[in-house]
Amino acid sequence: MAKRLVLLLVVLLSVGLVFSAPCFAKMKVAFALLWTIDDMGWTTAHYRGIQYLKKELGDKVEVSYTEKVLAANAEQVLRGYAKAGYKIIFATTFEHMDPCLIVARDFPNVIFEHCSGYKKNDTNMGNYFVRMYQAEYLAGYMAGLMGYKNVGTVATQPIPEPIRGINAFTIGLKKGLKEAHVPYNPQKVNTVVWLKSWRDATNETLLAETLASRGHDLIRQMADTPDSSIAACRKGVPAVGYGIDVSAQAPCALVSTEWNWGVYYVDTVKRVLAGTWKPAADWWGFDKKGIKLSPFNASVPEKVRKKVLAEKAFLEKGIDNIFAGPIKDQSGRIRIPEGRKASDQDLLTMRWLVQGVSGKIPD
Repeated sequence: MAKRLVLLLVVLLSVGLVFSAPCFAKMKVAFALLWTIDDMGWTTAHYRGIQYLKKELGDKVEVSYTEKVLAANAEQVLRGYAKAGYKIIFATTFEHMDPCLIVARDFPNVIFEHCSGYKKNDTNMGNYFVRMYQAEYLAGYMAGLMGYKNVGTVATQPIPEPIRGINAFTIGLKKGLKEAHVPYNPQKVNTVVWLKSWRDATNETLLAETLASRGHDLIRQMADTPDSSIAACRKGVPAVGYGIDVSAQAPCALVSTEWNWGVYYVDTVKRVLAGTWKPAADWWGFDKKGIKLSPFNASVPEKVRKKVLAEKAFLEKGIDNIFAGPIKDQSGRIRIPEGRKASDQDLLTMRWLVQGVSGKIPD
């Protein structure tokens, strides 16, 4: 009898260990990255988010990533992770959207999150982005307070994301100039030229040098690499960085507007671990720390810093009046009337430039 009891106890303990094992298993999380982790732009920002996730959640997660995942190989990479038992897969660039949707359909028990797109489903695929236009507004406000009134912007793709960033920067720029009592041409405070690419080191440099040579007093970087800011420094013109803090590469940068993906990655994985994750279209701003400003350059006056940080404090409270009317487009037509604010749908589909921008949206 005693032997039977011992045998039964061993069996029960074995079963208990089998059932409890998943409780101690790490959550497998994967990332499909657009380019290399040292690109000093978009992918570097996502990689820093991955490092933050690993630091915050430690042995609760097992994290993998693949670099240089373009549209052509995205489905293969995403499908490979799903087959390998990864529970959460982050697809981190717009070009991954349709491949992600296809793979999510085939793996309903895997959670997919797509960055910067607009497609999702109601079961296992959501999308996420952050309100970079808020940081761009603050950078423009800083520039205006410092008296820069002939900015040259090296823009990327002529789609709503960069367009609303250009507009927000220009709105902030004009606000700063007015408060600093600096006379300016209301039709031309921000001249925009287009790369028609997210990154193109050769043309980023060429366009920034051209703008500087034509007398523009500040260069606004919008590409995924810091080359336009670096070129501005070489020409002796200050810059505003984008994506990550570019001051190490471009010491003339007055400030940089930064992605802060890590907080979203931690929040998402925690929701999955808690069983509360649901497909959603998340768009985080300063209120959820989805973006940030780098430290200011030493040349930015203290009184300017205080005013910019006061505006930032409103955004951190969820008070976003950047696109509050009246706002006119380049032709003088009122696009957002007084008493109304642009909706998220207005911002996500924006295809016009505010008054003060010189340059057209390419076809």
